[in-house]
Amino acid sequence: MSRAGLDKNRRDIAEMFDGVAKGYDRTNSVMTLGFDRRWRWLTRRVLEAAPGQRILDLAAGTAVSTAEFARSGAWCVAADFSLGMLRGGAQREVPKVAADAFHLPFADDSFDAVTISFGLRNMDDTVAALREMFRVVRPGGRLVICEVSRPPFRPIRWLHHNIVLRLLPRITRPFSSNKEAYAYLAESMRDWHDQRALAELIAEAGWDEVEWLNLTFGVVALHRAVKPVAD
Repeated sequence: MSRAGLDKNRRDIAEMFDGVAKGYDRTNSVMTLGFDRRWRWLTRRVLEAAPGQRILDLAAGTAVSTAEFARSGAWCVAADFSLGMLRGGAQREVPKVAADAFHLPFADDSFDAVTISFGLRNMDDTVAALREMFRVVRPGGRLVICEVSRPPFRPIRWLHHNIVLRLLPRITRPFSSNKEAYAYLAESMRDWHDQRALAELIAEAGWDEVEWLNLTFGVVALHRAVKPVAD
């Protein structure tokens, strides 16, 4: 089993997620105490997908989030570079595409919205990934990111970073097919940007109207933005 490093080598990351595909959904629910379901539901609400729209769910993994978004009636496609993860979601009846987030196999302006849940922090060039998402979304289209974040209240932040994230590899060990991978994931959570820093990166990539909403005391945050319409 592989363990990716914080240099986020793309091959190592892909191999790591191939290795955790078995049992991934169950382990995710355990390590989030079931909050993952609520976060997906809130992401769908903020996404505001509607029948007739085309939605790209990037770094979709086993397509559990894609299936949630498809409940809106929109046409939703799951894209991920881990074939193991896509195969792990074979029972979910949504379109699935193997795709590199930095070279998406879609034409310019193809989608009404793009969303990514807990995948952006695993990419080695955040702005480049956000620019590629920008390319495939139509003018006036939307970006919604659900990602770990930094609790603004200092005691909660200390508890999360110094207790919860240190215990995470132990908590997930009985349920995960790759215990080393969850040590990396805990480190990547601790190393990730806070809400404002991520908002600035989103704006740097060309997106407009950037805003965020804290979930669960700011342990997770939703960022939303819009692709500007040319004058």
